[in-house]
Amino acid sequence: MRIGLITGDPSHPLLAAATALLGPAHHVHTLDPDVKGDAPGPTADVYLLKARTPRALAFARVLEGRGVPVVNSVAATTLCQDRTAMARRARQAGLPFAHTRTFDSLAQLADGPGLPGPVVVKSQHSRKRDLVARLDDDVQLRRLAAALPQEPVVVQDFAPNSGWDHKLWAVGDRLFAALRRSELSSDGRGPTRSLALDDLPSGWPAMVRRVGEVFALDVYGVDVIDTGGGSPLIVDINAFPGVRGQAGAPEALAELALRRAGGPPGT
Repeated sequence: MRIGLITGDPSHPLLAAATALLGPAHHVHTLDPDVKGDAPGPTADVYLLKARTPRALAFARVLEGRGVPVVNSVAATTLCQDRTAMARRARQAGLPFAHTRTFDSLAQLADGPGLPGPVVVKSQHSRKRDLVARLDDDVQLRRLAAALPQEPVVVQDFAPNSGWDHKLWAVGDRLFAALRRSELSSDGRGPTRSLALDDLPSGWPAMVRRVGEVFALDVYGVDVIDTGGGSPLIVDINAFPGVRGQAGAPEALAELALRRAGGPPGT
C-alpha cells in the first residue's frame, strides 16, 4: 500500500512511529504543500492530513476530488478550525460543549458592556500558537484588546474545575486518555499523565465516540474539564492532534491508514 503524509513535520513522534511500523511492507511518503513546488501528482492509496494550513487543505481537497481517501476529511478538519461552528455543531448534537459567544474582534468585545465574570477567550480560528487566555476583569480585557485589537475571538464562561484538563483522543477504534495541567494555570502545563480508560467517569468514552460521529472524524482530540462529580464540559475539539506519548497510538494510526486504504488489517 502507498500511504501519504500531508505534513510539514514528518518527524513528529506519532507520524514517525506509525511510518516505522508501516515501512517494512508499505511505501510511506511525505508531502508538504507549503513548500514551493509541491502539487498533486501520482496519488497514494490514502493520505493522512496532519497539516491544517490553507495550502494543505487545498491540496487535500484536490485529492478528495479524485476519490482518494483523506484522514481526516477536509470538511471535518475545516469545521474543527472554526470554534464558532464547532460549538454550534456540538450543542445541536446534544454534546456538553461550553456555551460559546463570538465577537468579530477583541476590540468589539472590549467596547461592550464588560465581562460578566471570569471568562476564557480564544481565537475563533484554531491554529498553532493561537490565543487562549483567562480574563478576570475588564482591565485585563482592555490590555489584551490593545495588543490584538483585530483578533476574532470566542468567549466561554470560566467553569470552576480542578485545574486539570482531561485530554481524550481517538485514533480509529482506539481511545486514549491523559491528564494535563490547564494551559490557563499560572504554574504552566507540566507533564502529561496517561490515564487508564477505566479511570474515566462513566459515560465519557461514549461521549468521545459520539464526538467522532457528529464531526465525522477518525483521528481527533477532545479537551474536557470535570466540573464536579464527573460532569463533563467539552471546551475544544481538535482534528488530528499529536497524541504524544500514548502507548498503542502509532499502531492504531498505522492500522487505520491501511484500513482506509483498503488493505488488510494489521501492519
